Amino acid sequence: MRVPALLAGGITLLIALVLASIAVGSVTIPLADVTGALSRALDTAAASSEAGVMDSIVMDLRLPRTLFACLIGAGLGITGVLLQTATRNDLADPFLFGLSSGAATGAVLVITVTGDLLGIWTLPLAAFVGGMIAAVIVLALVGRLGSTAPEKLVLAGLAVSFLFSALTHFLIFAGDHRAAHSVVFWMLGGLGLARWSNILLVLAGFAAIFAFAITNHRKFDALLSGDTTAASLGVSVDRTRRQIFLFAAFSTAVFVSIAGVIGFVGLMVPHIARALVGVLHKHLIIMAALIGALLLTASDLVARVVLSPQELPIGVVTTALGTVFVFAMLLGAKRW
Repeated sequence: MRVPALLAGGITLLIALVLASIAVGSVTIPLADVTGALSRALDTAAASSEAGVMDSIVMDLRLPRTLFACLIGAGLGITGVLLQTATRNDLADPFLFGLSSGAATGAVLVITVTGDLLGIWTLPLAAFVGGMIAAVIVLALVGRLGSTAPEKLVLAGLAVSFLFSALTHFLIFAGDHRAAHSVVFWMLGGLGLARWSNILLVLAGFAAIFAFAITNHRKFDALLSGDTTAASLGVSVDRTRRQIFLFAAFSTAVFVSIAGVIGFVGLMVPHIARALVGVLHKHLIIMAALIGALLLTASDLVARVVLSPQELPIGVVTTALGTVFVFAMLLGAKRW
């Protein structure tokens, strides 16, 4: 009964956070107006006759932004679970493997050098391509080594991460200095690009990692016992690790292409989820998705109100939380 109770409590809290995220901002909207706007949106006749400024703020700005926070947070949480399982490294997250660094390089190239050659899709496309290039390089390095052993996967990821970080810094220094503010804000993460027109992209990133994780949860449980035991149970260890990395790369590239580099979500969430439901992946994946959605929605709410009307990059909030979390782990204040 513990897991269903935790899920029910988490979903209830998430609904409350979603409503608060829609209501609170530079303009505070009464909760009654929020629910009224949402109900009118479901009734097309009422929406066309009664829609006003508040309805536009709710439906066109805050609701898509809140949904993006939920989907991206949930996706990053699941990605962190899979990467930590694949590498048996409690500090593994997308940053460790160059995925975020590659996406950041692609985006910075657009901001500082090329400009919007393809319109509004230029930056997301460049970030996505950069993340996938980083993933291909990591897999090529691992393939050259002839093994997907966790330590080799981590070292390859670190090498690629440093490479793309150097390229990003070079582009910032050599590019248009007038774009420096946009670069810094994007590299710290934000949900300013949240629109109904690109929600399908984020939904695809979440659906890919969630479906892959759920359908293969037994294989991931086997990996917890070690490579030899997993192989004796019929799991192709190298193939499974490559699949994990590819799906993690795809989803991370999608999320970074829209929201920028949001740190520490993929690191913190798996530890919290394991403390609540244990290490077996069937429940762990669902709980990680829920906690990730809660964490990023709450972080976005804080980022929008702490310096209102100015917006704080969401990565500042998640990094601050992540720093406290890591300190707690190191000092033994909590054993996740």
